[in-house]
Parts: sequence; structure tokens; C-alpha cells
Amino acid sequence: MSRTEPPSTTLVLPFDQASTARAASLIAQGFPVAVPTETVYGLAADATSGEAVARIYAAKGRPSFNPLIVHVLDQAQARQLVEFSPAAARLAEAFWPGPLTLVLPALAVSPVADLTRAGLPTLAVRAPAHRAMRALIAAAGCPLAAPSANASGGISPTSAAHVAASLGGRIPLILDDGACSVGLESTIVAVDADGIRLLRPGPITIAQIADVARLPVKQGAGAGIEAPGQLASHYAPDKPIRLNATAAEPGEWLIGFGPVTGDESLSPSGNVLEAACNLFSALHKANLHACRAIAVAPVPVDGVGLAINDRLARAAAPRGT
Repeated sequence: MSRTEPPSTTLVLPFDQASTARAASLIAQGFPVAVPTETVYGLAADATSGEAVARIYAAKGRPSFNPLIVHVLDQAQARQLVEFSPAAARLAEAFWPGPLTLVLPALAVSPVADLTRAGLPTLAVRAPAHRAMRALIAAAGCPLAAPSANASGGISPTSAAHVAASLGGRIPLILDDGACSVGLESTIVAVDADGIRLLRPGPITIAQIADVARLPVKQGAGAGIEAPGQLASHYAPDKPIRLNATAAEPGEWLIGFGPVTGDESLSPSGNVLEAACNLFSALHKANLHACRAIAVAPVPVDGVGLAINDRLARAAAPRGT
């Protein structure tokens, strides 16, 4: 396959050494491939190639002002791309590899393509924990830009089947290593001189970040888009969503939590970590059901519940916002 040939079919291969080598070869040719992380499946391409990154945007139908997260093996590799403050170093040491993304000043000599960071002076970086993504970064020999492997604005994928349903025919390969263990996108923070700004809540909580960084954490981003997942309408199914529902209305599929049972439950026991892991899978299932709308039971905002409610609010927002 040449750099100019778009893929006509999408292979789904189980993760192993041979399939990872094949994925790395496609990345070297400038194509994006889908690969699991502990959070969601990502659509990975060479972050240093503007052409490869453009193919990510094209496959997803993603707005080019929405920056991408660059995935690295460790802090040493990240330091070739961004400037680390002492607070940023503490956060990386505590939570990498894992579901925390740091938005830091890009180095003037950073090899990352401008399109990857959407022209911003900062770059979002993360060291993932999942074996498949780590193996692919190592095999590719470059940092990998990797947003979620789904059409832009849609429900994030937590299985290879979700990726195939959304991007089948648009990308050449999906590495299948089962369901994602966390199932919710990474926490994103901007590390500033005077504190930490939470740009997207996720599995790593505000309290954990404040404790490690030894700086105050402010909620709320700036006026512009600084990181993925900040569009008002995002993570959305094709059907309208009603939040904080305690019972289904006619024609609704009810996603329950705790005492609200529904057609299925994010967590019958009311465990927010279990709910986070099941959120996108439940939305995919409801979206495929012959219902007119989706209702979701209340989920507390404590800890990871803040991230769940963030995703649900964006999923329920009117399209185009």
C-alpha cells in the first residue's frame, strides 16, 4: 500500500507481535491505525508527520482546531517534545503510565507537527499504560498522536467492534486486545506557573492531582479550545439523551445506576468506577436499540463521577455547539 492509496477495507487483528509490527509498518507509511489504551481505543498515527495527522482528521471528520494528545512511553520521551515544570514532573512521576494528560509548553525545536497541536503553543502529552499502545509506540519509534477511534463527536469506543462500526472502511487496521479496562478518557490538566487548570475531568481526580502537584487546581478552561473533549457537544449518540431520569418515559431506553435499575445499569451497586468503565458501552448499546431516545439515571459528581457527568452533559448537548 502506498502513501497515496486510502484503505478500502479495515482488517481487525488480535494484538500480538506480528500484528503490532504490521501496524507500525502502516504508521511508517503515513496511515492511522486503531489501538486500545486503558481509557478508550485510539486512532494512532505519527505525531511528527503533518500528512499522517491530516489522515486522522480526515478519518474522524474532526475539526482541525481541536488538538490531539500525543502518546509517549515515558517522561524522558515527553521531554523531547515539551517543557516540564517541577509540578508537571511530579504529576508524571505519580500517574504515568496511566490516564493523565498534561498540557505543557511545546519546545521550540519539538518535532511534533503543527497540525497535531492545532497551531497552539502547548502540546497535550500522555504515557499510556496499556500493553498494546505501549508496544506500538516502541515499534513505531515515534510519538503517536491518538484521539479516540470514532467519528468526531460520536460515542467513544471501548472495544474493537465499536471502532469497526464507526470507522470501518476509513482506516486500514484495528488491533483488538479486548475491552478497555478504564473505559473513560484521560484526565487533562494544564500546568501553569501558579496552579493547575482542569481541562477535562477523568479517572485521575482533582484531589489526587492537587495532592501530588502541591498546587491549587482550578476547574474550568480558558476561552479557546486547549485540549480534546472541550467541545460542548461531544461523545454523542444519534438519539436525544435525557439526564437525571429516575424512570423511563414512553419510547426511552433507560440506563440505570444504583437504585435506578433501568433496561441495564452502569453499576447496580452504585460504584462510580464501575459506571465509568461501562458508560460508553451502555451508550453504544442504547444507540443501537429501537428506541426513540435515551434516558440516564443520576450519577453522583464525587470523584470520577465528575468525569461521568461531564461526558453525559456533552453527549446530551444540542449538536453543533
